[in-house]
Amino acid sequence: MSASPLEHPEKSRDSLILHATDNAVSWITLNRPEAMNAITPDQREHLIHRLADASADPTVRVVVITATGRGFCAGADLRGAAVGGAGAHTGERVAGDVARTIRLGAQRLVAAVLDCEKPVIAAVNGTAAGIGAHLALACDLVVAAEEARFIEVFVRRGLVPDGGGAYLLTRLIGPHRAKELMFFGDALSAADAERLGLVNRVVPAEELEKTAREWAERLAVGPTRALALTKQLVNASLDTDRATAFTAEAAAQEINMTTADAQEGVASFVERRTPRFEGR
Repeated sequence: MSASPLEHPEKSRDSLILHATDNAVSWITLNRPEAMNAITPDQREHLIHRLADASADPTVRVVVITATGRGFCAGADLRGAAVGGAGAHTGERVAGDVARTIRLGAQRLVAAVLDCEKPVIAAVNGTAAGIGAHLALACDLVVAAEEARFIEVFVRRGLVPDGGGAYLLTRLIGPHRAKELMFFGDALSAADAERLGLVNRVVPAEELEKTAREWAERLAVGPTRALALTKQLVNASLDTDRATAFTAEAAAQEINMTTADAQEGVASFVERRTPRFEGR
């Protein structure tokens, strides 16, 4: 096995986000363990750019988001920052400031994950709270260590959930369960998160990276454009009526049939062999 991206990452400009690409997998690692990986505005922007780069880079076919230390992400770093993690506010606050910082901050980050054209896996090593929980839940697949916890911490601070929390949770587990988590702000264990359907797999901490790597490498040899179109269809399915969903499905199939991987998939079926997808 090649060296672990978590052990030998290529450091970013400020080392608060580590990055390595291995076997067509882009590993993005939050690296503020002393702060439980609370996200600064600079980190947020770096994450957004990394996800956009992954979408545009044909050599990247999967993204994994994980973290160093005991926490996955404790939320937005609020020290000297406005609500929503958009940075410090100077001068008199005017109507619209908070909504703007939410739109340009937490919501942009979650949208970057949802809109990434490659599958995104969250490897949750520890506590995921606030926007940290929403960052994980926006991913296409979630693998969590047994020690991981998910916390809708906003109510503890007298705040309304942001970063698409109400949108994500309601669609994942339904309104009653979503309200329970958001009204009380109790920590949800990894096992309970798996039971509710927020997590795909819970594994011992020492197996987290191995499991994420295995899933990522399986996806990395898959039909990348077909996966991107499938992701779009699934993400849009709960917001559209049947006629619209069926139209989108037919259009996606039409687009996908122009790809080399679709041609290879059909040819491999006819020739009774394993397909060799190239992500194109």
